[in-house]
Amino acid sequence: MAAVTVSTKYQVVIPRAVREAFNIKPGQKVHMVPYQGSIRIIPVIPAKRLRGFVKGIDTHINHEDEPG
Repeated sequence: MAAVTVSTKYQVVIPRAVREAFNIKPGQKVHMVPYQGSIRIIPVIPAKRLRGFVKGIDTHINHEDEPG
């Protein structure tokens, strides 16, 4: 766990180990989410990077329970 300091402009620096572990790049957006007395920082994944991530998923819908 790494401690960071909040600047006078309320800015923090994400430690290198965390940036590298989550592949956070300069200019990338993150969500700051309050959660049970703590703060979670969640990287926003660009829609372009999500393309194809469900490739091969079964989209068949079982209609057996529907009348007709």
